[in-house]
Amino acid sequence: MKYGLIGEKLGHSFSKIIHESIADYSYELKEISKDGLELFMKEKSFTGINVTIPYKTAVMPYLDYIDEKAQKIGAVNTVVNRDGILYGYNTDFDGLTGLLLKNKFYLEGKKVLILGTGGTSKTAAAVCESLMASQIITVSRKGEVNYGNVCELHSDAAYIINTTPCGMYPDNFSSPLKLASFDRLEGVADVIYNPLKTALCLEAEKLGIKNCNGLYMLVHQAVIAAGKFTDTDFDTEGESDKVYRRLLKEKQNIVLVGMPGSGKSTIGKALAEKTGKLFVDTDDMIEGAFGDIPSIFKTRGEEFFRDLEAAKVREAATLSGVVIATGGGAVLRQSNVDALRLNGIIFFLDRPIENIVPTADRPLSSDYDALKKRYEERYGRYLEVSDYVIKVDGMVANSVSRITEIIK
Repeated sequence: MKYGLIGEKLGHSFSKIIHESIADYSYELKEISKDGLELFMKEKSFTGINVTIPYKTAVMPYLDYIDEKAQKIGAVNTVVNRDGILYGYNTDFDGLTGLLLKNKFYLEGKKVLILGTGGTSKTAAAVCESLMASQIITVSRKGEVNYGNVCELHSDAAYIINTTPCGMYPDNFSSPLKLASFDRLEGVADVIYNPLKTALCLEAEKLGIKNCNGLYMLVHQAVIAAGKFTDTDFDTEGESDKVYRRLLKEKQNIVLVGMPGSGKSTIGKALAEKTGKLFVDTDDMIEGAFGDIPSIFKTRGEEFFRDLEAAKVREAATLSGVVIATGGGAVLRQSNVDALRLNGIIFFLDRPIENIVPTADRPLSSDYDALKKRYEERYGRYLEVSDYVIKVDGMVANSVSRITEIIK
């Protein structure tokens, strides 16, 4: 391996895509067990590597030189091999600083809670100090300030930075703590980038609190690391913005909601072909596992079907970079909407009811009266949960064009 990333589990990583977008080299993901780290570091069979959980501190004894910033933080995430001499850096510091400033998180004179105690937590503390936070409180499972008492002790915190893996793919629906008790909260930053919006950030969004995930941090630090790998002076901000926009477009899901017969499957397939994304239909997922939907309604009832639907929506929502067509009633459960928002942007395909044809294979809209009733019941809900409304005129190409214009 010449360039790459080492860590214990790397199934969530976007680093290969990012680095190969920045510079002309092949970048590998190498999972290493704790027992295998010493041999890997002593062999020095690499030119440049990034380091992630849980080795940001563990690699330090094997390095010949550690720059002052990384030494002070006590964590290294970038190692460069120059003629057998290993140099360690912490480009996460610049990445997190860039993320906070880009999102207008002004920490000066503010109390900040840092969730977690690992290498990234140490980096976050150093960043907060550099941005002149007045108080920096580390929250851990068993420390003096822990998840059991943090709300009581520090409900006046202005910012929260999550550096734990809680909520990271594939555990997308977990959150390290609830935010409702923090009545002075101005912003939440989560270093997790997969999913694109963690459950913690989603809660912040619902409460009207500014929030951001770790994707820009990952890209920004990668540009700096690539510069050290190749001894290249990149335009860090410009390159970071360019790669970030490209990656977000590639990884973000396009979610289609709307009435049965509004064209979700047809438009979704055309959209997937246009964007190069995989197409996923949650109704097809249900039928593939449990049989046709009218039979499920007839033999087990609607509530049973909704439970099946919720399970398949959650499964689809953990994917990234796909087009998802949902069943007409999927938005009725808020948990489904929340799941779809973790990686997706939601489009309501608003087709006039007079242009929708009722069919027997749709249990709740098999005739016009039933269709009209469902339409009146759900229309406001579709508007409520969607990010964009697409007026469907019957021309598939027009709907695809409108959506691709929005996400470009």
